[in-house]
Amino acid sequence: MRVLMIIPAYNEAMNIEKVIDDIHNNFKEADILIINDCSQDNTLEVIQKIDGIDYVNLPVNLGYSFAVQTGFKYAVEQNYDYLIQFDGDGQHLASEAKRMYDYALEKDCDVLIGSRFLEATDYQHSFFRKIGTGLFQKIIRMLTGKKISDPTSGLQVLNRKVFTPLSKINNYPEFPDANLLIQYIFQGYQIEEVGVQMKSREFGESMHSGILKPAKYMIKMFYYILVVFANHLTGRRGQKS
Repeated sequence: MRVLMIIPAYNEAMNIEKVIDDIHNNFKEADILIINDCSQDNTLEVIQKIDGIDYVNLPVNLGYSFAVQTGFKYAVEQNYDYLIQFDGDGQHLASEAKRMYDYALEKDCDVLIGSRFLEATDYQHSFFRKIGTGLFQKIIRMLTGKKISDPTSGLQVLNRKVFTPLSKINNYPEFPDANLLIQYIFQGYQIEEVGVQMKSREFGESMHSGILKPAKYMIKMFYYILVVFANHLTGRRGQKS
């Protein structure tokens, strides 16, 4: 089995080298692809000095979700069996990603979510993220009957039959969180969660910082969920291989 870790990076010059060192030390069998989303700092220069990785340098800033989809396309073209979404800000731990990958292989699940809330951890959620997480937990349960404890986790293991159709979506959502989880459930994919440890960001700014960004996120997420649910009701289930 071949596994690829895709790491979107925007202005992560202060974090990205530590992230790669962590992977090299704790998840040696994983290949690494960094997607530099037209960073305005010296992220690209830092990446170019790191051995043992591949990278894509996007000429314009496409945003997190399209950087992730670029990783999906690369994984399909290079014939990977599994990929792992892994943040470039230092919050995710390679040892936890390795444990998740081993679990996904053992259980043969399609989507495995690294949850911050299945077990007691020191991770601190912001006020607005706590509200959003609670709301999306309830919405997913109401629409699908399935309990997802961490619907906004960016640490996920996907197998090829999941990321292949995602690589082909023309209107890939700007915020691929609870909306995609609902779509996965409607499409019959096997989704599981495992409890993981995560760290707080040490340097830089989160894409959900402040007040306006979380508000925009919430509004768009509700819209995306409505679209997914409407497509399900009308029999339009999206692409699935």
